[in-house]
Amino acid sequence: MTPQAAVRAYFAKATPEARRALTTIRKSIRAAAPSAEEAFSYRIPAFRFEGRVLLWYAAFAKHASLYPVIGKTRKALAKDLRGYEAGKGTVRFPLAKPVPASLVRKVVKARIAAITGESHGSPAAQKRSRTRRNSRAAKAAAS
Repeated sequence: MTPQAAVRAYFAKATPEARRALTTIRKSIRAAAPSAEEAFSYRIPAFRFEGRVLLWYAAFAKHASLYPVIGKTRKALAKDLRGYEAGKGTVRFPLAKPVPASLVRKVVKARIAAITGESHGSPAAQKRSRTRRNSRAAKAAAS
């Protein structure tokens, strides 16, 4: 079964409220990361970016979840995440309310930054991160 078929089957099994939340999350991820590839692992939908898992998302009886929201991503979005239940690495969106698409897009962009090694810090910290990344790329090219 292809990842897309597995995702469609997962959505088909969800309640209408959960399906609505999952659809919003899926569309928001696609909008923020058009080059991300749809995947299906750990029995839940996901997206991959540059070969790494960008985000997993899932629906439960009373909420939809987005994983992983950890480390720099959580710190960078702490203010935006207030008001949402969060577990270790998870943000939960209650099914009784619409999923905040703009927040999902922010999470996606923060995760892409984490995957690509960009800093969420000051401009100086971002420059240091770019310099390290460029140095690693130059060393790899020289090998």
